[in-house]
Amino acid sequence: MRKIKVMSIFGTRPETIKMAPVVHELEKREEIESIVCVTAQHREMLDQVLKALKVKPDYDLNIMKQGQTLSDITTRALKGLEDVIKEVKPDIILVHGDTTTTFAGALAAFYQQVAVGHVEAGLRTYNKYSPFPEEMNRQITGRIATYNFAPTPLSKEHLLKENISTDKIIVTGNTVIDALYWVVNKIKHDIVLEKELKGILAKAGYDTERLKAGKKLVLITGHRRENFGKGFINMCTAIRDLKNKYPNVDFVYPMHLNPNVRKPIYQIFGDDLSNLDNMFFIEPLEYLTFVYLMEKSLLVLTDSGGIQEEAPGLGKPVLVMRDTTERPEALSAGTVKLVGTNYDVIVEEVSNLIDNVEAYNKMSKAVNPYGDGLACGRIADYLISN
Repeated sequence: MRKIKVMSIFGTRPETIKMAPVVHELEKREEIESIVCVTAQHREMLDQVLKALKVKPDYDLNIMKQGQTLSDITTRALKGLEDVIKEVKPDIILVHGDTTTTFAGALAAFYQQVAVGHVEAGLRTYNKYSPFPEEMNRQITGRIATYNFAPTPLSKEHLLKENISTDKIIVTGNTVIDALYWVVNKIKHDIVLEKELKGILAKAGYDTERLKAGKKLVLITGHRRENFGKGFINMCTAIRDLKNKYPNVDFVYPMHLNPNVRKPIYQIFGDDLSNLDNMFFIEPLEYLTFVYLMEKSLLVLTDSGGIQEEAPGLGKPVLVMRDTTERPEALSAGTVKLVGTNYDVIVEEVSNLIDNVEAYNKMSKAVNPYGDGLACGRIADYLISN
């Protein structure tokens, strides 16, 4: 029996987290030959999660360079992928979500006339500059894709409105929930691993022993391109004032490596970030350690897309520092709330969740609309039967 040759392409940490369980599922199926190609659009952060989730790429384009622009990433990925696709000759190429690697992967596949399966298809804000460049990356990928693996019924509706045939769309749930449940289960049943993660976190700059006496933790992440500049200044100012307002709450911020993210942090907090009482700026965490920390947090303040899906799976309210979200299901379900980069709104909403038990429970106990942890099996089944 000739196996279906499926090549998965990804290049960033978030894509890897969401594609790792897909890769493992494809490897289990005897009908499929699974090939993995990474662009390494993000090098260091990609390597951390590849190792943690036990994914070994067959091809690594290693395209990342200091100060890279979107054009740099696109052109290097496109050229590198062209050579790999010609060599592998896959039947189907899987891309994920909305990164520049996603767009370049879909375009490279199209140029070689290879079918594209788009995992996490159909997310939309319909504002091409928010999030930028992700909204156009996913829309263009959606035009190229043959198979659309939509995480929710609403994502499917978006695709149907764009005249994509209903038999080319399957609602799978989001693969990030598959990854999350795998990690949480692994930590829960492995005392040695939990001890190791605790040690990694302490070395990175935060000791979870601080939480023993019932102290609360607010977890913060920020990296969005559209927030660079004034947006980040507002966010950092709000975080500084919240940390002063709540001296008995720990605020932990694993900093993205991008200098545009770090500059406003130094601007607001000063050059020495090591002695800020209850404020902890730590280095980026690999996925297992991040999930471990998220599981211990009270709430998450973020501009990330994926965390809007993950944190509610652990019962953690999410405040999103963006003006739009391509995950309106989470807004409707009440698991997330948009606060933008407005100083007053950030301070008010974080304060409300810390002080108001009723408001907290309402968000914490809302049902996560992003799935049951079985998305990868549905994707593999569909590829085999089609």
